[in-house]
Amino acid sequence: MSDYDVIVIGSGAGGLAAAVPLAQAGKRTLVLEQHEIPGGWSQTFTLNGYRFSPGVHYIGELDEGGWLRSVYEGLGVSRDLIFFELNPDGFDHVFLGEERFDMPKGKARLAERLKARFPREARGIDGYLDAVESLMRQVNQLGQVSGPVGAIKAAPSALSVLRWYKKTGGDLLDAFISDPKLKGILSAQSGDHGLPPSMVSAFVHAGVTRHYFNGGYYPRGGGGAIPKAFVRALKRAGGEIRLQTPVKRILLEGKRVAGVETAAGEVITATTVISNADPEVTFGKLIGREHLPEKLRKKLDRVRYSVSCLSLFFAVDMDLKAAGLDSGNYWFYDNEDVDGLYQLGLTDEVLNLPEPPAFFLTVTTLKDPTKMHHGRHTLEMFSFVGYDAFEKWAGTRPGQRPDDYEAMKEELAERMFRALEKRIPGISQRVVFWSLSTPLTNEFYINATRGSLYGTAKTPDQVGPGGFGVTTPFEGLLMVGASTLSHGIAGVTGTGLAAARHVLGARTRDLLTQNGPPLQIYPADDMRP
Repeated sequence: MSDYDVIVIGSGAGGLAAAVPLAQAGKRTLVLEQHEIPGGWSQTFTLNGYRFSPGVHYIGELDEGGWLRSVYEGLGVSRDLIFFELNPDGFDHVFLGEERFDMPKGKARLAERLKARFPREARGIDGYLDAVESLMRQVNQLGQVSGPVGAIKAAPSALSVLRWYKKTGGDLLDAFISDPKLKGILSAQSGDHGLPPSMVSAFVHAGVTRHYFNGGYYPRGGGGAIPKAFVRALKRAGGEIRLQTPVKRILLEGKRVAGVETAAGEVITATTVISNADPEVTFGKLIGREHLPEKLRKKLDRVRYSVSCLSLFFAVDMDLKAAGLDSGNYWFYDNEDVDGLYQLGLTDEVLNLPEPPAFFLTVTTLKDPTKMHHGRHTLEMFSFVGYDAFEKWAGTRPGQRPDDYEAMKEELAERMFRALEKRIPGISQRVVFWSLSTPLTNEFYINATRGSLYGTAKTPDQVGPGGFGVTTPFEGLLMVGASTLSHGIAGVTGTGLAAARHVLGARTRDLLTQNGPPLQIYPADDMRP
């Protein structure tokens, strides 16, 4: 008799999306989280009374009929969630130098606005947006195939998908678009996967674009509201979660999982273990390379991880609405060569420049006014950077890192504020609090290999058959999260449901049986509780 039926390592969105339906199905479920708060990248933390959410800036598919909305209602977590809709006239504001383009809610509105700005590209714009939608529909159809009859019906979709199997997002753009500036605008959301369009899988590029066709939404209370709602649902179903309980190793009996050993030396047995950690942590550290099949060991040695970033969390005493800002996200690029700027973001070049040439900005208090603290706005600013420049300090702990590291952080924050000042004059003089995080911060608090934002890098050879699936060579060991089937809140939620389906031998609709209330969604400036 095992202590539990299922142990989930990590309380990110993928781990919790697996744990909740398994507990609701009657499985004795335990979630183990190394940090003092749940959520992984979806957590919210507080500094000097200000709340920040490092990994949740907007979520799509929460509109009526949206896939993620149906999941939240079906799992019953909708009873504890409220979302604000981002500015529907521009949930993403894109700046290429001085050129501005506002991404509106709705595929038809987006097409209309793009064609008004680029009339000579009208045919290509329609073709590109239709291709994005069609490609993702076909990928989803293939994911639901079962049995020989289903395979025959899905054959046309399979042929279409195969066309793009080894292609990149850049290839997808080039097939329809010729104007460099338009390509820059349609590449602006590359920060949502972290690669230049010329390197990212066409499926991932299309998936990000399609995900936001019906707008963006932000959880009331910040990203941490999502894991809180899932933890409540977990406990209602009889499941458990233990915080500050890092796992030291996954226990095996031959090729079958037997449970885990915590860092404190406690052995907890289970017939199923689901790891929300990335492949290097799961296989390299918790199991150990010496226990891996040769094929998996070689794959693990080849794996490339996604980009990391500098994260500037700050508060200002300034009327940001009067300064022209709203609830939409801001993507600032020095020029229209967005692909080239993301190429730079994979290196340490940002450390050698007077200011970052590309950055993302969000005013979380304009998305969620309840986050205001003492009448001050909170903002989050991100610029991509590679891990190598920080590797010499790897293994050091926050608060105990050497003076040269802290001096570098001061200098980098100053450069980021300098870049921001050019876009929003006067803002740097109104800063009342700031804190800068680096790839080492991500590595320590999220347990992310090389401080990666999106798990494995989503190049064509590392998605689909070349990536990591939910199942592993070890019986009873499953994986979820950004390094498996997909990334982002919606993507990793899907990986959690896939793991639950595998354990229960069920379909997705069999998991979504809780009949939660309709998800509450308010405009961004609506302060109703």
